[in-house]
Amino acid sequence: MEMDAKVLSDAVTRLKRAHGQLGAVIGMIENGDDCERVLTQLAAVSRALDKAGFKIISTGMRQCQAARERGEQPPLTEEQLEKLFMALS
Repeated sequence: MEMDAKVLSDAVTRLKRAHGQLGAVIGMIENGDDCERVLTQLAAVSRALDKAGFKIISTGMRQCQAARERGEQPPLTEEQLEKLFMALS
């Protein structure tokens, strides 16, 4: 399934934020920062990645539904979408 960067701009923003946060976490570890602070930031990175993934899946679901409504073959089957969704959990 082709991804439209314009439609997924929210996911891209989340991924860029997670990228920056991950760099900060790596720096914190390298500098021997407090364990609680490191884990708090790592959890934030994980949530940002999850949200971006779910945004991508939901966009795919909408694209598939729109294709069905137009009488076209959707780019992914329901089974493929479910497998991708479950990969995020």
